[in-house]
Amino acid sequence: MTLKVALAGAGAFGIKHLDAIAKIEQVEVVSLISRDLDKTRQVAKQYGIGHVSTELADSLALKAVDAVILCTPTQMHAAQTLACLQAGKHVQVEIPLADSLQGAEAVVALQQQTGLVAMCGHTRRFNPSHQYVHQKITAGAFNIQQMDVQTYFFRRSNMNALGQPRSWTDHLLWHHAAHTVDLFAWQCGSPIVKANALQGPIHPELGIAMDMSIQLQAANGALCTLSLSFNNEGPLGTFFRYIGDSATYLARYDDLFNGKEQQIDVSQVDVSMNGIELQDREFFAAIREGREPRASVAQVLPCYRVLQQLERQLQGG
Repeated sequence: MTLKVALAGAGAFGIKHLDAIAKIEQVEVVSLISRDLDKTRQVAKQYGIGHVSTELADSLALKAVDAVILCTPTQMHAAQTLACLQAGKHVQVEIPLADSLQGAEAVVALQQQTGLVAMCGHTRRFNPSHQYVHQKITAGAFNIQQMDVQTYFFRRSNMNALGQPRSWTDHLLWHHAAHTVDLFAWQCGSPIVKANALQGPIHPELGIAMDMSIQLQAANGALCTLSLSFNNEGPLGTFFRYIGDSATYLARYDDLFNGKEQQIDVSQVDVSMNGIELQDREFFAAIREGREPRASVAQVLPCYRVLQQLERQLQGG
């Protein structure tokens, strides 16, 4: 049976999902939602999508739609995920699940009530480089002592990954730090018990901190140091150093190296090297198999508890 999907958000990340879904059998995107109708129609024509709208509710009203993928602004994630679940649709929402703990908890509560598949796009759990390290950990061949992570962008104006103006403001804590906070706890197999944060000056126009430093400790003693910046001119992206009891690994996007800068072949870790495709494959497989997906909203909820704690620290509360 072909799964019928609606996708909300025809921006940079929505396009990544459309390209990924094109590689997955028995899945069809039948509805595309975005705020700019002309742009939405153009993207829909390019990908052969029959229905377009500027309103999520229009797509949720389509009986043919089985599931929804949300690639919309962070501030809309919780409310839109709740709307999908209330409409009886399975839902995958891009990271972050919410921009508050209250919003994240509301989503988890409704998912548990409905029993629908609800998943969050914590892509690091799916990237082959991080999966390789995870397999070493689960096999008992590697244990993390420290993670050193750098998340660096140059985003002094409100532009997206395609260099187009954004209609919303990105956030270092609730978006970019969420990737590493969740990954650290998942890789350690141990909850985060200590978390500290510092931030630089607030940008006068964007209204957000452009630099941030975060320290984490898991219950098993492992440490994580995370540096984030929107002021960095390059290289851009997130870079991970895993320091463990038996090896050191360096993860740069989908590439993995050992401590001696020798590249490790991760091409056979999963069926694709594309983390978004692997994420989408897991979502659709969970729907077909009637099971909880990896990176379900319940599994990632502890991450948002930590983010809430860090936000209170930064606000001086």
